[in-house]
Amino acid sequence: MTVIDVHAHIYPEKIAERAVGAVGDFYLVDMYGEGTAAHLLASQQQAPITHFVVHSVATKPSAVASINDFIAEQCRIHPELIGFMAMHQDLEDPEAEIERAIGLGLKGMKLHPDTQKVNMDDPRLMNVYEMIEGRLPLIVHTGDYRTDFSHPRRLKNILHTFPDLVVDAAHFGGWSVPEIGYDELHDENVFIDVSSSMAFVGNRRTKELVGMWGADRVMFGSDFPMWDPAREYDTFTSLGFSDDDLEKMLWKNAERFTGVSVS
Repeated sequence: MTVIDVHAHIYPEKIAERAVGAVGDFYLVDMYGEGTAAHLLASQQQAPITHFVVHSVATKPSAVASINDFIAEQCRIHPELIGFMAMHQDLEDPEAEIERAIGLGLKGMKLHPDTQKVNMDDPRLMNVYEMIEGRLPLIVHTGDYRTDFSHPRRLKNILHTFPDLVVDAAHFGGWSVPEIGYDELHDENVFIDVSSSMAFVGNRRTKELVGMWGADRVMFGSDFPMWDPAREYDTFTSLGFSDDDLEKMLWKNAERFTGVSVS
């Protein structure tokens, strides 16, 4: 059995406590995990999660290279990990770092417009999307009622400008605003993941949203260390989806999204 958690964050041990605390403060939630690769992989003892897409967010341009080095190293150590690179809108030479990250074996890119304090469709990032279109998939935090940086309409603009860009609009396409995410993006060529959603919208609404989006586009994700991947897996698989739909959402869609075959 293959199960891919498409949305997990990991940090070096020396900064993990501080990083996890900052995320908890941003979202006003009590964090589950320590934020280390070891704690993430320990969830495999409680649930049949075989692989994790891992990433971290660069809140300053000087952090991009070190994050990418760390993610790549963890993927070399732990073959269960599929690494996505970090990027920052003010990085001086994004093209060079994209090429370097690909050379390190990283398989995609992760952006978080709200913590990076940049509009998702800022011209600096549009330049980056042009560079990765057709080459690297993108996970992007989408939707926050407190800001406009990651509003789903901005992603709509990106998708229309770069039709070959493969995108996961994280958190049902609209964290804290899933209905807006659906209204703006349901007719677009985009994947979504369920991370950091079930605890907020509840089980019944989760199943309804999956039905609205269609199982061909939905991917399982936990948003570790915010949530326990094993518990998120147990919750998601208990909602009454068919075996065929679960296969798609637990790994087949993630393989199509990442371009990585693990099964």
